[in-house]
Formats: sequence, structure tokens, C-alpha cells
Amino acid sequence: MELIQKNSEVLFKSLIDISVESWRFSRLFARLISKMDAGEGARYTSQYRYYLKRLEETLEGAGLTLVNVEGQPYDPGVAATALNIGDFGPDDVLAVEQMIEPIIMGSEGLVRGGTVMLRKVEA
Repeated sequence: MELIQKNSEVLFKSLIDISVESWRFSRLFARLISKMDAGEGARYTSQYRYYLKRLEETLEGAGLTLVNVEGQPYDPGVAATALNIGDFGPDDVLAVEQMIEPIIMGSEGLVRGGTVMLRKVEA
């Protein structure tokens, strides 16, 4: 029984790891599509959307959700580590400029925290 539980934990961690790498790869693929001319890019955009849909469905089947807080106001309580938080003062109003790794939520709460880069919001 202990071996089955250990194997399940290893499989779950592997699913989390491959999900994060898939998310990163999808972001790279989206950047490449944006650099293509419209005709060629359109062909790949539908494949890209299908891939993202399948990734979300597969993770949903395992009770997981990828959370992207890019563009949202930064709250120190968010489940993500800000790599450049030291670049800002305590009174600065911040927003999430870029997600480096997504936040992964499960049915019972946080599974894995994300990683972000911040920017100062100009008043």
C-alpha cells in the first residue's frame, strides 16, 4: 500500500512539472506565432488554441487549474514569488508584468506557487 501511495505522489508531481513546462512552451509558441505574417500565423493559432484547451481539460480531470495573474495588481498575499520585489519601495503600487511560472491550484487549495516579475504602476 505504501508503494502505491509513493507512486501516486511521484506521478502527481510529474504531472505538475510537465504542466508548468507545457505552460512555458505554450507561451513561447504564442510569441513565435505573433512574429509570423497573418496568413501563416492563423494556421498555427488554431492548433495553439486546441493545445491549450486540451491542457486545461487534462488538468481539470486531475482536479488542477493553472492560474495566470499577469496584468493584475500585485498583492503580497498572492501565491507567487516576485523575483524583482526588491527593486520597489514599500509605497509603490505594483502590477504583475510577467508570469514566469503559473500558480497551480487544486480542489483543496494551492498546489504550487507561481513566479512573477513586477512593474510599477504610474499614477
